[in-house]
Amino acid sequence: MYGMVNKAIQDLVTSKFGEDKWITIKEKVGFEDDFFISMQSYPDELTYNLVGAASEVLKMDSGAILEAFGEYWILYTAEEGYGEMLALSGSSLPQFLGNLNMLHERITHIMPNLKPPKFSVKEITENHVELTYESDREGLAPMVVGLLKGLGTRFEKKCKIEQIVTRDKEGVDVFSVSW
Repeated sequence: MYGMVNKAIQDLVTSKFGEDKWITIKEKVGFEDDFFISMQSYPDELTYNLVGAASEVLKMDSGAILEAFGEYWILYTAEEGYGEMLALSGSSLPQFLGNLNMLHERITHIMPNLKPPKFSVKEITENHVELTYESDREGLAPMVVGLLKGLGTRFEKKCKIEQIVTRDKEGVDVFSVSW
């Protein structure tokens, strides 16, 4: 994953729990640098290890950490200079969800080593969709829930999110999203 993800984890931990907790987490995983370089690629294992160490240090379930991170990520990326790219991806929640693959395609032009997930959206009603999430990376469904909550906040919608398929044999998770 790119350093931007790990940097966002660092920023989330320091802003919500303090610099001392972050120092403990990075020491647990053996990360010695003071910061992550946003455009540099880091091994996925480092990110998973950061979440595991955060779970231990903060005494929180890793799923709760990933969900909080997903929600934080929406605000973080806008602040880190990607707000315009987010704005170009849709002016409503359903439009944005329908453009997630296009958003990731744009990002791969900036970050060519990115291995983005794939999404598909099936409209159930005007205020209800099923979002299919497919990724080579396991265990990130709670982050998707957080991302959806963050998008709900971004578009001023109170979302109800339910995971209706948990990582099937094709590596697919499906979420019911209504507002």
